[in-house]
Amino acid sequence: MIRIIRRTGLIKYLILIGCLFARGENIYAETQINQAQNACVILLHGLGRTSSSMSTIAQSLIGLGYRVWNESYPSRDKPVGELALEAIRPALDYCRASEIEEIHFVTHSLGGILVRYYLQDHTIEQLRRIVMLSPPNKGSEIADQLKEFKLYQFVTGPAGQQLGTDTYSVPNQLDPIAGEIGVIIGKSTSDPWFSWLIPGEDDGKVSVARARLDEMKDFLVVEQGHTFIMRKAQVIRQIEHFLKYGEFDHSISSISGENNKSISSPYTEEQ
Repeated sequence: MIRIIRRTGLIKYLILIGCLFARGENIYAETQINQAQNACVILLHGLGRTSSSMSTIAQSLIGLGYRVWNESYPSRDKPVGELALEAIRPALDYCRASEIEEIHFVTHSLGGILVRYYLQDHTIEQLRRIVMLSPPNKGSEIADQLKEFKLYQFVTGPAGQQLGTDTYSVPNQLDPIAGEIGVIIGKSTSDPWFSWLIPGEDDGKVSVARARLDEMKDFLVVEQGHTFIMRKAQVIRQIEHFLKYGEFDHSISSISGENNKSISSPYTEEQ
């Protein structure tokens, strides 16, 4: 009888602990959603991609209560300066249409350069945080090596000619910008046919070293390639963490195994 009573008491204790943990998680989720409801996130895809490539991030952030802008821009048709205005101005109008307190950016590849370019001559009063995925902040050797080839010119357009590593390339001409910046770059190539052109660790398009930005607040290297980094569950969690706290969760040392899987999306187009 005593043993049964003790066992019953233990079961009740475990149930109580489980309820407390569940309540704690609910409070955390509610706090995160309340914070997100006062913020707008602008998503900017990379060169040759569309808004579909950022759709999984968009869904996750909307689920947290963020107001999210995720629209395509003609990345292959115009130079960086024109693209920056065309992509960012309507996004800011969208965010400012609501009484939001903060504006964040989450970008992939060229998208990060557009934000940097825009902020050279424009001030965003509500700007808070910027997460850049695989940004060629110091240019890319791919542009150096391939810019004279007609096929490269056709595929990447005017902007592709501006992303080299020389002193006069657009990324290397930009001054430091405002905002809390976090950079995530992969070191597992998704394009081995390009990696041999890039010295050191790279993601298939951009080297780890050239993704860095002098004014960045945090930097994270993950086991991912350039093309699908925005689809990975743990990368998206790191984005959410930075938008909330202004830093990445470095207790997650790498992304591998189960955490290496992409989040499913209703979109079948992968651009």
